[in-house]
Amino acid sequence: MTISAERPSRPSPALLRQPACALALGFGAGLAPRAPGTVGSLLGVLLALALVPLPVTVAGAVLLGLSGVGVWCCGVAGRRLGVSDHPAIVWDEVVGMALTLLAVPPAWPHYLAGFVLFRAFDILKPWPVGVLDRRVGGGLGVMLDDLAAGLLAGLTLQLLMLAAARLG
Repeated sequence: MTISAERPSRPSPALLRQPACALALGFGAGLAPRAPGTVGSLLGVLLALALVPLPVTVAGAVLLGLSGVGVWCCGVAGRRLGVSDHPAIVWDEVVGMALTLLAVPPAWPHYLAGFVLFRAFDILKPWPVGVLDRRVGGGLGVMLDDLAAGLLAGLTLQLLMLAAARLG
């Protein structure tokens, strides 16, 4: 949901001094001059790797908590930037990407496939991702569509790994 109809301006790095904006902008990843969502997704891969030592239920609880914080910080950043889902807001990509990789063995082929799937679902916005993107506003809307994309990408990845195991 856009607050301003104009093309979003590039945010100032000074926003990183505000804790909510620093988190929403992925600690600066969202300031990338090109493809900030992809850069935020790469940060999500690092988050997924950091969660590997934890049991999947604990890692899931951590992601749930980070999602809740994301609703708040993305809402704050959207208001400060004047655009609810400004391209520089990438915390949703960080958490969505980590969700994609939540139950995946930490091997580069799995992570690469998960990365490609998540970016595809996030960009193409198939049902229900697109519906959430269009109908839910504010920080909740910013987070929900990427969590849905992460869930769909993760389920697709699990099915692909299962199919590969049966063929191999």
